[in-house]
Amino acid sequence: MTDQAVDTSGPATAPGAEEPSGAAPSRFFGRERELKALREDIERAGLDTLAGRKAPRARVLLIAGRPGSGRSALAEELAGALTGTDAVGAAAAATGALPWSVRGTGTGAYPDGVLRVGLTDPGGEPVPTERTAGELLGLLGVPVPPGADRDELSELVREALAVRRIVLVLDDAADAEQVDPLLPENPDCLVVATATGPLTGIPDVRPCTLGGLEKGAAVRLLARAIGQVRVTVDPRTAERLAEECGGQPAALTLMGGLLAAHPKVSVADVAGQLHALPDAGEQQPVGARPLARAFRLVHDSLPQTAARILRLLALAPAGLADAHTASALAGCSVSAARSTLDDFVKLGLLRTDGAVHPLYAVPGCLAPLLRALLEDRDRPAEIQLARARMLERTVRRLQSCRAVTEPEGSTAHRKLAGLPRSLRFPSAEEAGAWLRVRQPALLASARLAVADGELDTLARRLVAALVRALAAHRGTEEAAPELYGLHGLVLDVARRRELPREQAAALLNLADLDARTGRTREALTRYRAALDAGKAAKDLYATGRAMESVGGAYEQLGDYHRAADWYGRALAQRLSQGERADEARLYGRLGAVHTYAGRYGEALRNWRAAASGHRRLGDLPAQARALSESARVQEYAGRPHDSLQTCREAVELARRAGDVRLQAALQLRLADTLDRLGDPTAARLHRSAADRLLGDEAPAYEIRSASTES
Repeated sequence: MTDQAVDTSGPATAPGAEEPSGAAPSRFFGRERELKALREDIERAGLDTLAGRKAPRARVLLIAGRPGSGRSALAEELAGALTGTDAVGAAAAATGALPWSVRGTGTGAYPDGVLRVGLTDPGGEPVPTERTAGELLGLLGVPVPPGADRDELSELVREALAVRRIVLVLDDAADAEQVDPLLPENPDCLVVATATGPLTGIPDVRPCTLGGLEKGAAVRLLARAIGQVRVTVDPRTAERLAEECGGQPAALTLMGGLLAAHPKVSVADVAGQLHALPDAGEQQPVGARPLARAFRLVHDSLPQTAARILRLLALAPAGLADAHTASALAGCSVSAARSTLDDFVKLGLLRTDGAVHPLYAVPGCLAPLLRALLEDRDRPAEIQLARARMLERTVRRLQSCRAVTEPEGSTAHRKLAGLPRSLRFPSAEEAGAWLRVRQPALLASARLAVADGELDTLARRLVAALVRALAAHRGTEEAAPELYGLHGLVLDVARRRELPREQAAALLNLADLDARTGRTREALTRYRAALDAGKAAKDLYATGRAMESVGGAYEQLGDYHRAADWYGRALAQRLSQGERADEARLYGRLGAVHTYAGRYGEALRNWRAAASGHRRLGDLPAQARALSESARVQEYAGRPHDSLQTCREAVELARRAGDVRLQAALQLRLADTLDRLGDPTAARLHRSAADRLLGDEAPAYEIRSASTES
């Protein structure tokens, strides 16, 4: 959550010159004293230095103030000044609601630039540390292990920052517990945190507390929005309006936007209207009431349709919306929604990135006011209907995003042609760019839809569409961290709705990701739970898959007896179903674990059964590989002549299959076996044959020989 900006980059106006009427406030106003104090705080000796010890980690600066006080803008201004970067411009480009990073110019104390993340979501809930750490790792270009817990991710963040000199902006912290795990253990970094109050528990932190802007800066902020003339003709009234706003930059921005939208309305009229608004019923503390009244005055000045669209933006996931989101929420056209959103930007109600297809953000300080107004003015049924329309539109956009990656003539591509033009993407590249920019909001939408609990059918469709779109554009490996969270959401809904088939699928997907990242015991627990869910659903595929996966987990743990038992159970089910490809594969897996366990008789029987299965399927390469493993087992069992004959059969199969790499690898196995049988001349012939097959290129498929096995 980010405060309304007091400032972004913009052209300077000469002293005494007129501010252009209607311009969005785009420079940093005031706060010179606070900036000076923060810079001095960086230079002062810390408690560790005074005690003669080296600082163990980064210095922490705290900017404390109420939402709307400009604390985020001050943090961004300070970070930009320290790193020689346009940090404020970057924040505007990111709409103030997304994490962002700016690389430094290579000068100054922090040449690696700025990282910024928000610690409170637009719903007012603290962001879990594991999600914040994942965002930081993404900004740093560090791979995020899927399913990693808070401690693991926090450690990865500290490791990444240990070799950098960077300014880390932690915006809108709820408490010290959010900040402490992210602090770099590197005194060459600096942390700038913003919060409402002190961060008790973090040592050696003195807060820079913000009140209202001083009078001159407050009036300049108004003049920037409405033009100097309207201020000059009645400066006392402008000062009075600034006082009514409590000097709060966010409230002043709203009043400036209102006056700019109504050029015939006097500053005195607006000041009087703001003063006349009652505080009765306000739930905010006294210091927060100027912003609440300013917001209500702007809202009530809007046409009824526009005011409704504004309130419905409280439902926008992560506080982010585009024209499609607003269109779906309000049930209006996309063009009408875009025009209304642009009007809101001029009023200071939204921020935007200014892109060709712009993204809009609700300023963090306005988000709770917007939610309260929505609950007060709109009926629950209408709110739920708007949410359903938004989710349905998001599902269709995601389906279009994935379909554009499919080949021409495919079923998905034909369905794409039937969608309205506004929902289609002209190219896979543009769809991928949309997915990348919208990903935080899309993930937030999935989380919110599942947490809502009233729209589970839509929630399931949304998660499924998002999983497919991410896999299509990024691949399952790269998107694994996001997919892990999405599979967890599917599991939540499946458990709530008592859908055992979907429980089994989600558990299998989560377990696969656990196994892939080395959390084998966690994977084993999930595979067993998937087996139970599959049985409850009477889903033979899920139960067979789960039994095989349990066997694989035990194999990874080195428990070959249990692995063989579970592979045997899976095989028995496949035999009863007549699934020949699965049978052949499972015979091979049984052969492998029996080999590892030294049960060579069992291993040989299963490898030969695997070879027979592949032969019946007409899969010559797989049959050759199974025979090569049989030869290896024979060699382990002390039967080199049998091994030699079996390996020759495998070579012939590979030749018939036209698999040059496999044929070369098998020739090398033959050479190793002949060497052990005391026939180096024949061994050289086979190695020469392998060289001729591949030239200087090494074989991609390696057949291990007994001489290389422990």
